[in-house]
Amino acid sequence: MSPVLLFFIVLAYFALLLGVAWRTSRNSTNDTFFIGNKSSNWMLVAFGMVGTSLSGITFISVPGAVGATAFSYLQITLGYVIGYVVVALVLLPLYYRLNLTSIYRYLDQRLGRRAYQTGASFFILSRTLGATARLYLVIRILQDVILDRLGVPFWLSALVILLMIVLYTYEGGVKTIVWTDTLQTTCMLLGLLICVAVLLNRLGLSFSGSLVQMQQHGLSTIFSSDIDSKNFFAKQILAGIVITIAMTGMDQEMMQKNISVKTLGNSQKNMLSLALILLVVISLFLFLGGLLYLYAPLAGIEVSGDKLFPAVVFGTLPAIVQIIFVIALISALFPSADGAITALTSTFCIDILGRRPQHDEAAQKRIRHRVHLSFAALFLLLTMVFKWADNPSMIGVILKLAAYTYGPLLGLFAFGIASRRQVRDTLVPLVALAAPLLCWLIDSNQARLFGHYQVGLELLLINGMLTFAGLWLISTAPALEAPGAPQPSPSTHLEHLS
Repeated sequence: MSPVLLFFIVLAYFALLLGVAWRTSRNSTNDTFFIGNKSSNWMLVAFGMVGTSLSGITFISVPGAVGATAFSYLQITLGYVIGYVVVALVLLPLYYRLNLTSIYRYLDQRLGRRAYQTGASFFILSRTLGATARLYLVIRILQDVILDRLGVPFWLSALVILLMIVLYTYEGGVKTIVWTDTLQTTCMLLGLLICVAVLLNRLGLSFSGSLVQMQQHGLSTIFSSDIDSKNFFAKQILAGIVITIAMTGMDQEMMQKNISVKTLGNSQKNMLSLALILLVVISLFLFLGGLLYLYAPLAGIEVSGDKLFPAVVFGTLPAIVQIIFVIALISALFPSADGAITALTSTFCIDILGRRPQHDEAAQKRIRHRVHLSFAALFLLLTMVFKWADNPSMIGVILKLAAYTYGPLLGLFAFGIASRRQVRDTLVPLVALAAPLLCWLIDSNQARLFGHYQVGLELLLINGMLTFAGLWLISTAPALEAPGAPQPSPSTHLEHLS
């Protein structure tokens, strides 16, 4: 198919996003940008967050990984569902009780200023690295299928795409993203369903017949019983729980959309609905991966991993499917990048720079604009770094980065919620840096320390536990109450923070 036609389709799709942004960002303020004026519809937020949670990594890497790990990713997904329940029932009530704009304000109120800034800084690090890794993957694929053939260099492709994202998030922020994410999630899921239907037709198989074929080829195995393996089911489910609690419940980007919903009850409905939708959607992506690996040998395609899906679509399928693939791929790209830049701008302005009462609304908006553009420039730089360090399966890179960078957040929030001890605030940054360093030493010496046992995604939990332990060591017990005085419950303690 003509790359010029595909290019103009991309431009038309972007024009549609700009139209949505113009409609939703009129008369916007800083509160519109940060929390959508607390007026977001919970159903739109839930549906749009599917796109944010999945991104281009899921669209490309999850189907591509089926050849190596079959359906084992479903083990992690089951953990995700449990994790979303924990976020809905434990963390969301806390955030609403304290009426937070930035969730890291909780750390300020509970542990201290340094803990607060440490948590915000680790979010900035985590989300910047994760979002740019996702961005790189999708730009790389667009480069391979469209832009290389037009003679457009990679750096220019990345620059133009980031400018597109900045244009439609610059004013409206969260209010705009709630609507654009809904549009993009719709396009991504339609693309998924159409590709599944086309491949079933090409293979001449029914849904049940294809599952039988996948089972015969060893592609549909879900649970691993090898306790030494990284894919052991208990490890994977536990990892899924911890990943969701840390990467959703303690992530400003994800929570920024949730707390833009007016009431706690509707925000909880959003979170629980998202859990069920994700379970179904990820199952479909794994099913698509099985179909790709059944179809590829018949079509004479020998690639695997992240390159398989694009190779099948552009090497063997009709032009209309190629158009649908490109739109779905872009729809998977934008929700992870636009939300990340918006959330990073919010966190830096609120948590690092701080709200400055001496500045009027216009001055604060100018600062916000500069921060927004600075993060876009940083995204461009890091995207080029990922291109230089090209990795065949980006989903592994994303999860490894998360294990190192979200662990301190997990430990900080867990310590604050589970204990009443007070930390020496000035030492918190040292603990938060020491825990990932110890995890790196553990990860680098697995064979020496554990023999055949392989540490996988549970490294995030280990990181959080090390942070928790370090905080305990630099903490003191709360002052004793007067004899006979009633001891406050943890919930009462949290209420006192509001």
